Amino acid sequence: MRFMAVNGLTLHFSDSGDSGNPAKPVLVFSNSLGTDFRIWDRVVARLGDTFRIIRYDKRGHGLSDLGNTPYVMDDHVGDLAALLDALKIDNAVVCGLSVGGLIAQGLYARRPELVRGLILCDTAHRIGDDRLWNDRIAAVEAAGIESLAEGILGRWFTKALRSGDPVELAGWRNMLTRTPAGGYAGTSAAIRDTDFTEAAKEIAVPTLCLVGEEDGSTPPALMQELTALIPGARCEVIAGAGHLPCIEQPQVVSDHILSFTREAGLA
Repeated sequence: MRFMAVNGLTLHFSDSGDSGNPAKPVLVFSNSLGTDFRIWDRVVARLGDTFRIIRYDKRGHGLSDLGNTPYVMDDHVGDLAALLDALKIDNAVVCGLSVGGLIAQGLYARRPELVRGLILCDTAHRIGDDRLWNDRIAAVEAAGIESLAEGILGRWFTKALRSGDPVELAGWRNMLTRTPAGGYAGTSAAIRDTDFTEAAKEIAVPTLCLVGEEDGSTPPALMQELTALIPGARCEVIAGAGHLPCIEQPQVVSDHILSFTREAGLA
């Protein structure tokens, strides 16, 4: 485990894949609401020979500090920028899932020199509406994340995983429900108040959009809307996956990352 003090709080992060090699391209992962960076374990295991890999728990998640809540998206973006600055990393390929994809878009808009390519996974330019997020925040504050767990897991995973592997499902439920309620609600507020519709049109680095075919949170049609906004972006739909294809289809995700980065000259 490694920790870094940034913006007045402690972030938990991982730096792997031969971090001592300055010539190795850097791949940064930013994860989704209610998860920590372990969701990328199965993908990272397939990519460590090609990239130096940075993963981190955003504020209010995993082993990182809660900080002051609620958050705005600039809080999350600023944390990632500060982490990369402290590690002396620029020109990274940034892969973000769900709110992590919003953070990646925000990082490009705020600090474009840090980003040489984007992989936007199961995300959008705007996710949900005010009512959705206000209702979710109210539910978490009143009854905890457990009260929403069934619906969230139904959007995260395919029926095949939910009905076929109760042990694994229980593990991911634990990750979700052990997320600090303040971190979950605070990040929900940041998502609610973020709209990158116009910013997406200004993205000028190679961009790949990935989405699970059975994603119940940011479905393929929404991801295709985002893809259409970004000049030159392409969208790949992943069969047999919900909102977290890095868990259900890690081989497919890693294959897409490798082929995209090689074709774009990023690896």
